[in-house]
Amino acid sequence: MRLAPRGNVLPVVVPDLFRPCLVLAAAALLAGCGTLGLGSGDQPAVDRQDSTVSAEPQPPLDANLFVLDANRGVVGELQVTVARAEDTFVEFARTYGLGFDELEAANPDVDPWLPGAGTKIVLPTRFLLPRAPREGIVLNVATKRLFYFPPAVPGVPAIVQTYPIGIGRTGWSTPTGETSVTGKARDPVWYVPASVREEHAAMDDPLPAQVPPGPDNPLGNRVMQLGLPGYLIHGTNKPAGVGMRVSHGCVRLFPEDIEYLFDQVPTGTAVRIVNQPVLLARDDTDLLLEVHPPLEENADTWLDDLPPRLQRARASLGDSQAAIDSSRVDEIIAQARGFPVSILAGGSDADAQLRRARRAQNVIVHQELAEVADQ
Repeated sequence: MRLAPRGNVLPVVVPDLFRPCLVLAAAALLAGCGTLGLGSGDQPAVDRQDSTVSAEPQPPLDANLFVLDANRGVVGELQVTVARAEDTFVEFARTYGLGFDELEAANPDVDPWLPGAGTKIVLPTRFLLPRAPREGIVLNVATKRLFYFPPAVPGVPAIVQTYPIGIGRTGWSTPTGETSVTGKARDPVWYVPASVREEHAAMDDPLPAQVPPGPDNPLGNRVMQLGLPGYLIHGTNKPAGVGMRVSHGCVRLFPEDIEYLFDQVPTGTAVRIVNQPVLLARDDTDLLLEVHPPLEENADTWLDDLPPRLQRARASLGDSQAAIDSSRVDEIIAQARGFPVSILAGGSDADAQLRRARRAQNVIVHQELAEVADQ
């Protein structure tokens, strides 16, 4: 099985049944990035009414790899865990394969820097898939998440890998559109764009014309170049920014995620960059809605196409008795917590889904604890 250490946290484990698919798949963004250089504790009980899962904390589920069902547009399972006094959202994010903004949206009443011992933390590890072909890489900038659909392998279940990403901040938006992976490099040189150098110079923080490989290189140690000139998918030397709007358009991944993805994605892989803060999908006979806060530049238009999509989704169920709960839809939009909720009359609301969520162990390992364990 694969072990993907997340910095100073416990490894994330990928079950052995997926290994053949991932190995075979391996064989078979971004205007601020510039040019690709080819150089060198005890936890209190959580309310779990109507749950069929044990109330005892379970090992956390892998939030980065799922088997696909052709008839469903949802993967994963909602989880909750409990904070300890020293935990922060930065650590929860990297430990559980999530982005910082995802955690903030799912936990609106929790201080991300001081959650507090005993505070329940929602881990939004259930995802609706973007509206795009299930092939290659799909980047949803609104949800700040990358989805990779490896090539199909006969006799092996289809899978999707998904990772949190950092995207371009306001004024340096990551563009949408279709492109492909045109090049890959380990330990890249960062050739700093003139626009970025000018910005830093204005802040009395001058940058050199190029940054060699190493700990000061913001591209990290893996880069995938896109067909859009100057745009890259890459690692980072500042992993705390993954899951936020922090770059000059670049798409950033956790170092361990880009290293693993780098080995899976061949040159020529299709890349689709979409902006979809509102997602709808069927889950058997249920209809799910997942809403994320829109990017600032789309705040006036992000809901324009929702009414017709709701009607089409409702019609796809083929059940004349199924009715959309409009008040539930309004509530989900207002809260924008970033995890799927049923919008059918009689379906489970957000609170009911959280009561039934899997209770995951808190497996954060703080650096000082890890250092003691190594002695």
